[in-house]
Amino acid sequence: MNVHAVAKRTFSSLSNPNYRKFFFGQTTSLVGTWMQTTAQSWLVFTLTHSATDIGVVVALQTLPVLLLGPYGGVIADRVDKRRLMIILQSFMGVQAAILAVLSLTHVVNYLDVCVLAVVLGLNNCFENPSRQAFVLEMVGVDNLRNAVSLNSTMNNVARAVGPAVAGVIIAAVGEGWCFALNAASFIAVVVSLLAMDESKLKPSVPTVRAKGQLREGLHYVARTPALAIPLVMMALVGMLAYEFQVTLPIVAGTVFHGSSTIYGVLMAAMGVGAVIGGLWTAARGKTGVRAMIRAALIFGVVMTFAALAPVLAVELIALALVGFASVSFLSMANSTLQLGTDPQMRGRVMALWAVAFMGSTPIGGPLIGWVTSDFGARTGLGVGAASCVVAGAIGWLAVRHLRARDPMLHETGDVIPAEDFAN
Repeated sequence: MNVHAVAKRTFSSLSNPNYRKFFFGQTTSLVGTWMQTTAQSWLVFTLTHSATDIGVVVALQTLPVLLLGPYGGVIADRVDKRRLMIILQSFMGVQAAILAVLSLTHVVNYLDVCVLAVVLGLNNCFENPSRQAFVLEMVGVDNLRNAVSLNSTMNNVARAVGPAVAGVIIAAVGEGWCFALNAASFIAVVVSLLAMDESKLKPSVPTVRAKGQLREGLHYVARTPALAIPLVMMALVGMLAYEFQVTLPIVAGTVFHGSSTIYGVLMAAMGVGAVIGGLWTAARGKTGVRAMIRAALIFGVVMTFAALAPVLAVELIALALVGFASVSFLSMANSTLQLGTDPQMRGRVMALWAVAFMGSTPIGGPLIGWVTSDFGARTGLGVGAASCVVAGAIGWLAVRHLRARDPMLHETGDVIPAEDFAN
């Protein structure tokens, strides 16, 4: 094996100076984001001792994505994505700073956390589709899949580091400092965006403002199975499987009778697995519906393993596998959608991806919180495992139906042209 060639293929997007700035700025910011996510769940747990209340906060944070996410995609197609991101990332830093002040002055209450969660969600529903679609403008079509996989790796490096650091900080000085460090971390991503060479970007031609553009995007997806099937699969898995910030505090506190440190270790174990999964996907990962079906089924199997793990050591191994499988599925879904979408529709399609991934949480967060509270954390993880298997079955049945209607679909069983996804 040529190690140099593998490394070059794995990190090919980082040869692009603009993407390199974006990558390291985002990595810094995401470490802070995962610190805040960990600290926020633990703060709610200490305030209310209720998994349902944690689920409600998560739901409130993602409800704007469900309600306004598609319109956020319309805006992303109309404006300069980089400038919009600079504004919204700055606002997100302010939100974290307010939460830090309330926590450090010991006046924070559950309602404060709920209100600020909604504020953050409003930012996310406009920032997320812009950020997702902006990746192509930095790296171009040839490096898109690699960049998306590295983005997932970046997120999961942060998932490995952020919760572990947060666990130590919470135990030593309290949640407030996690929020403060997150506020400071947004400086890195804003600076990285400001420092980019605009002449090297390849922005999509902005869509001219017109009536019916949101409806146009929905119709575009509905008549394109290569987009509709991944979005349905992502919505189901996103709603019930990716609720780890609801389930894992309860796994740490009630299943293994631990503290915030154990919670941080659980999140870090999953993050380590996700980093490995992200790098593997960047180097060797595939795209298309068939690859997503396999990834969903594997995700379901390892989630079942995590739900049944008898002791902490086994749970850490199981969660590392969950991290690997989760980031592989997520990267495949993201790349499949971006590569299969018309450039003029990319913001709207990626907004629907955000709705499927995060916007489904207002339903899944409270539901998994209720299941976890009434039936235990293991059952909550088990429901997530079942959703992955069902999503895989839906994808398989949909492809089978389409192939029955059109026998000319290529032999891999995908509904996406083979030439677009050659590996």
